[in-house]
Amino acid sequence: MKTVTVSASKTYDIVIGSGVLKNVGQSIQALGRAEKVCIVSDSTVYPLYGEALRSDLEKAGFEVEVFVFPAGEASKIGETFLALLNFLAEKKLTRSDLIVALGGGVVGDLAGFAAASFLRGIRFVQVPTTLLAAVDSSVGGKTAIDLPAGKNLAGAFCQPSLVLCDTDTLLSLPGDIFRDGCAEVIKYGVLYDPKLFSHLEEKGLSFDREAVITRCVELKRDVVAQDEFDTGLRMKLNLGHTIGHGVEAMSCFSLSHGKAVAIGIAMIARATAKFGMLSGPDCRRILAVLDAFGLPTHTEYEADALYAYTLSDKKRAGSTVKLIVPRTIGQCDILPVPVEELKNWIQAGL
Repeated sequence: MKTVTVSASKTYDIVIGSGVLKNVGQSIQALGRAEKVCIVSDSTVYPLYGEALRSDLEKAGFEVEVFVFPAGEASKIGETFLALLNFLAEKKLTRSDLIVALGGGVVGDLAGFAAASFLRGIRFVQVPTTLLAAVDSSVGGKTAIDLPAGKNLAGAFCQPSLVLCDTDTLLSLPGDIFRDGCAEVIKYGVLYDPKLFSHLEEKGLSFDREAVITRCVELKRDVVAQDEFDTGLRMKLNLGHTIGHGVEAMSCFSLSHGKAVAIGIAMIARATAKFGMLSGPDCRRILAVLDAFGLPTHTEYEADALYAYTLSDKKRAGSTVKLIVPRTIGQCDILPVPVEELKNWIQAGL
């Protein structure tokens, strides 16, 4: 079992290992103060782990409420968000109480934004059950919901009080969902760590899960410590996301986030290589590892349509969009691109 400590506006631990879920009640008890806990989960995850978690929390002396919503990105909207806020008010949670987010990225985003908003802020604990949430969305305090205009356009920075990542939950994931998380793992290798990238090339889907999750979390911890509010270096974590979010939105979220990010990484790698900023061999290695993990590297959407969707991206600042471009495996740059040139980048990546 590994523990990674994040030092940001709030200092908290991320506990990673087998069997972590068996001690959630005790771990939350150590945080102090809370009398009531609201588990927020979805219709896929709660039937797997929810009742065991509820029982463990009750044994630890907490009064437990449960809010379950339909699984999927389509639920990460204002309607569900308001329903959760009203539920918290109805159940009379106080500022000393807390929320436990049990599930993947959608659950963590929604529950975290509610925690940031209810009573102007209550504590929450992340219990990620997908690889994507474990290595990325549960760490660093970004929370959000989607708007009709685009993904994650309403949200808040809200650091959790604790993250409990039980690697055993990954065993219940369908292969397709597990591969979604692999897109974010590959992202960390491309961004920061040639050794991690090589491990993924060598081991494929048989990579060392605890070690790789821990390494990804350490890398994100270091970034968050330097740039908690995403105004500089943290922007690099959006590798593949600007175009990927456009692909995801165009599919009406029928394409998963991980697959959309994989397409975004592939497209930016091809474009960067075409513009002479990334070597051909490194570009081919990036495309090959995505392919080896069963992730898509192309989209059928045309450049004009994708361009329109990417203009809603959060990383746009006035007439400029900041693209994250790979230079070598393990090194990427933030490249401000005029909006009028963005279509050329998208076309070059197709």
